[in-house]
Amino acid sequence: MPIGEFDGAAAMPSESGSALSTPLYWLYEMGHAALDPSRAWADATKLFFRNPANPLAHTTYGKSVAAAMELFERTTRVYGKPDWGIEETVVGGARVPVNVKTVWERPFCRLLHFERDFEHIPRRPQPKVLIVAPLSGHYATLLRGTVEAFLPNHEVYITEWRNARNVPLSEGRFDLDDYIDYVISMLHMLQGDCHVVAVCQPAVPVLAAVSVMEGNDDPYVPHSMTLMGGPIDTRSNPTAVNKLAESKGIDWFQRNVISKVPFPHAGFMRDVYPGFLQLTGFMSMNLDRHLDAHRSLFTHLVKGDGDSVQKHREFYDEYLAVMDLSAEFYLQTVDTVFIKHSLPKGEMTHRGLPVDPSKIRRVALMTVEGELDDISGLGQTEATHRLCPNIAAEDKVHYVQNSVGHYGVFNGSRFRSEIQPRIADFMLSHNGGHGGGKKRA
Repeated sequence: MPIGEFDGAAAMPSESGSALSTPLYWLYEMGHAALDPSRAWADATKLFFRNPANPLAHTTYGKSVAAAMELFERTTRVYGKPDWGIEETVVGGARVPVNVKTVWERPFCRLLHFERDFEHIPRRPQPKVLIVAPLSGHYATLLRGTVEAFLPNHEVYITEWRNARNVPLSEGRFDLDDYIDYVISMLHMLQGDCHVVAVCQPAVPVLAAVSVMEGNDDPYVPHSMTLMGGPIDTRSNPTAVNKLAESKGIDWFQRNVISKVPFPHAGFMRDVYPGFLQLTGFMSMNLDRHLDAHRSLFTHLVKGDGDSVQKHREFYDEYLAVMDLSAEFYLQTVDTVFIKHSLPKGEMTHRGLPVDPSKIRRVALMTVEGELDDISGLGQTEATHRLCPNIAAEDKVHYVQNSVGHYGVFNGSRFRSEIQPRIADFMLSHNGGHGGGKKRA
């Protein structure tokens, strides 16, 4: 199953899935609840026709019924947050257990540490890396492969954003300014002895956070920041996602894609951009491929092709698990990044004060783009270098990976073999601070 469209940057509805009102979200939830008995019946029927004691289980008819029941159950269920499933890694040829621990928490996010339980401390330096996951519809587990690639030689931390519909109204609002505050708070918790990696959507708030910190002479700025496939300047090589935002305007998004969380969720009556609408946009981009994938699943189930079935399940368990975004964050991001282009124009503010990337001087910069990226076009992330003229030339790196799309920038075989090693080398060369290992000024 091709997964080029499985991205975390767009957070943008498609033309075909745009019209939304609060009653539609509530009807959507009621529809899922109404199907609960049917799903239970389908699950029971599937088990009946797969029971080895049932003679029909060994016939094409029985296998076809069981396959149809699984298809129905999987296409009508609501998918929850996937598990990380990372229990060990390999460090220096030895298997090392991994424990996932929460080390920082706020209402809309928690910071996870993938703590490795060493018997012997490795001799090779183990830089701390803070991976800022996208807040754009999918869960942070989208970056499972990214985490696994860094774990053998790094202390890995990652942001795990909460589904906005599970955050009570009493916890207050969450917007782009809050996002930037969260990043700064996490960097303070790590005391600046780390490298920050922003994957896709977080490129803008991470750059803004580091700019604010540098403007305040904050001692806890990171050693380096790596921005991957991020929409820093969407005027460069604009994609369909960028053009949609500009053509509609923020008022259209406010009217058409914002809804209130229905009962009985903890965030009842919170304004959100619903995850199911985001999923509709994702699916419509390549609907034919998704239909073919499910037809293939039916065939593989009947034939008993376990490997193909398991790959399908793993992919769609992740792909179909979506989360709501707070309306304030969603609308402010669309307006600031995709419509007004505030950051590259020098007009972005944080808490009413200017965000000025030219203040950055102590933090090394690496940008990574994919040659075939149709979400963040070539040049959009590279634009960061023009905005940061006071970073020394030897502390700047730009890399374009050939033959990969948006997803391939941060996951997959090319990421593991070509992109991640370059990022790791860049971090090691700047692990002592600004200037290729020199101490901070």
